[in-house]
Amino acid sequence: MENHDEDNNLKRELGLLDGTMLVVGSMIGSGIFIVSADIARQVGSAGWLTLIWIISGLITVIAAVSYGELSAMFPKAGGQYVYLKEAYNKLIAFLYGWSFFAVIQTGTIAAVGVAFSKFAAYLYEPLSDENILLDLGSFKLNAAQIVSIITIILLTYINSRGVKNSKMLQTVMTIIKIMSLLGLIVFGFILGAKAEIWDANWADAWSTKSFDTNSGSWLPISGSALITGISAAMVGSLFSSDAWNGVTFIAGEIKNPKRNVGLSLFLGTFIVTVIYILANLMYLAVVPFEEIATAKSDRVAVVAANYIFGNIGTLIIAIMIMISTFACNNGLIMAGARVYYTMAKDGLFFKKAAVLNSASVPAWALWAQCIWASALCLTGKYGALLDFVMIIVIIFYILTIYGIFILRRKMPDAERPYKAFGYPFLPLLYILSASALCVALLITRFETCGWGVLIMLAGIPVYYLTKPKEGK
Repeated sequence: MENHDEDNNLKRELGLLDGTMLVVGSMIGSGIFIVSADIARQVGSAGWLTLIWIISGLITVIAAVSYGELSAMFPKAGGQYVYLKEAYNKLIAFLYGWSFFAVIQTGTIAAVGVAFSKFAAYLYEPLSDENILLDLGSFKLNAAQIVSIITIILLTYINSRGVKNSKMLQTVMTIIKIMSLLGLIVFGFILGAKAEIWDANWADAWSTKSFDTNSGSWLPISGSALITGISAAMVGSLFSSDAWNGVTFIAGEIKNPKRNVGLSLFLGTFIVTVIYILANLMYLAVVPFEEIATAKSDRVAVVAANYIFGNIGTLIIAIMIMISTFACNNGLIMAGARVYYTMAKDGLFFKKAAVLNSASVPAWALWAQCIWASALCLTGKYGALLDFVMIIVIIFYILTIYGIFILRRKMPDAERPYKAFGYPFLPLLYILSASALCVALLITRFETCGWGVLIMLAGIPVYYLTKPKEGK
């Protein structure tokens, strides 16, 4: 096993609370406020809507507690990249890093940035994506894109000044975000819940149907159409639950990482899963199912807030989501740069990404990430990117968790302060269920997922063209 002394230059300033808040803050973005509408349209009933969120939560928690073993074995910066390199080889690790920089992290940062600006437009209309500032025919620059880029630049600057500033921002904003979301849930149940709405939503809880947006009617589904619907629905819920592994990327800056990284993973994913399930039960108690499925711009939380608080609800929810997305992007920006830092140390990324600034953070990597994420904001194609991002994310999660089995054979005597919970059954359950989802997505949504796989595979020639001459 390699000794990574380079992490000695990174300052260990993050405790268990900071780690847990990073997990929670990176996971809760805009998804919980939006994607339930699409899930409702895909599966057509309260029971299936709730079940999709429960299954996604269980899959996420299983993956997180499995990662605990890897994070304790390799308590250094780089997280998933390091685990893949140790279990497989530098090519697999590079393909992950390549996909991470090209699409996964930067595409997500761009999307969350634009989600922030969309809700900022509730407060100040000129900030909307309908306000076109520059029209060059095929390329249109709107105010929302400018706002999203400004937020990405601001957060990158804060992170470049040292991990202490960004950790404080992350922890404070995440606590505000959790309290706000819990407040919405509690007030929803107390003020907005109506027995007749709840009973009506659960009257036909397990019938499966999909909503045809063209005709505005429901169509019963079964067999392959049901598998398609469930697969499509799970992309939204799993995307909302993603980015939990961000804490593993900054393990080099976590105090007592062998204990705290694994514990942060479990606590963070468990907290978010409970909040997500409660939020959806609140939606079902407050909003008629039909309105969940047909919410304007999929903003279910806005519809719920209007039912709970009246017109002021829209304003409240807009501010909540702005705080939520801002904290989410802070966590994504902080974590992402550490992957490029570790790759550069291995000679698999630009050398400058391995340089720490006077504040002991990889500033060049932060700004490179900032530039590409800003460019993705300008393309306007980030929504399509996110659709096929998930298949790449899931493929690498499968490979990483299978890596636990490989490393048990490869390094039987290695120190394992924490062992994967439920091994081998729970990690195997994750691999099988996630693989089934990947196959279903490739069959049913090849036009988007196929592009995702293609981007990942495009990294193979790049690796061989750019890898250092020396052997390993």
